[in-house]
Amino acid sequence: MEIKLRKLILVGTIFYTILILYFLFFAFNRLDNRLDYSEYGYTFMFVPELVPLSFPRLAFSWLYDLGNIAAFIPFGILIPLLYRVSFRKFISLFVLSILILETIQPLTYLGSFDVDDVISNTLGATIGFFAYRVGFSSKMSYKKLIVSALSICVLLIGVMLISETINFALEKREGPILALDEMKEITGSMPMTEDLPSFNMGKKIEPKMNVYTSEGDKGKEYTYILGNKKDVIFYANFGIPDNEEFKGEVVIKADGQPVIQISEEHYFGVEPLLRPFDMINEITIIVSGNAKLWDVGISEKKHWWE
Repeated sequence: MEIKLRKLILVGTIFYTILILYFLFFAFNRLDNRLDYSEYGYTFMFVPELVPLSFPRLAFSWLYDLGNIAAFIPFGILIPLLYRVSFRKFISLFVLSILILETIQPLTYLGSFDVDDVISNTLGATIGFFAYRVGFSSKMSYKKLIVSALSICVLLIGVMLISETINFALEKREGPILALDEMKEITGSMPMTEDLPSFNMGKKIEPKMNVYTSEGDKGKEYTYILGNKKDVIFYANFGIPDNEEFKGEVVIKADGQPVIQISEEHYFGVEPLLRPFDMINEITIIVSGNAKLWDVGISEKKHWWE
């Protein structure tokens, strides 16, 4: 390589490195947000939570993910151009550098350590190195440069395909809605599950699974134990029949804490209720007045192998 060209590449690499460091430590109002980071302490995320790059979609998050990979592709090309280095040595030094930079971010309250970023940055450098092998490792030509650019596109598409496959395999999917009364009841009353009545609430309502009612103003309490279920979604429907006195309330408690409370004051017709829970052990339903709760059930989100 000519000395002038080598110097030009070196200067370009230095300026590009400075630009990347700016985005790592100062962009996105990081200096203004230092106080927020300091309140939460040092943030280290060692467990991968996201796939590196999904299929394109109109969202800033996708552009951010793409940038997290694409921004480090040039290092896979520029560093081998300046110094003859094997892939093993290059990627080892690159990962070490990224780990150091990611560690500095939380220590200076200018960001957080995120293993997802390490993975994405390393993928970018790897793609760049293979592009260098295709178009830059020997005598360069326009044809090789075009092939090198195409190889970058193909490898990015490959990352998307692998990411989507991993996401499909690991994503939890919602199962069927099961009647809550099928769970083990520990205290309280039993809901109606047979010969379910229909009632009018602006339209005719015909419950399918169950009906929860009260005993006048006193109310009825139904309590079930779910056994520390994870990723649960609670479903129900709330209403007050047209031909009954307009009063009633339903309170839903999760592990003793009220999470849903609805009464005639906030009633504007049949009200579908939905509430997700990361984890729940016990659920309690309290129905009072003329309120009705029906088709009460839960579903679970599980991996395909569960």
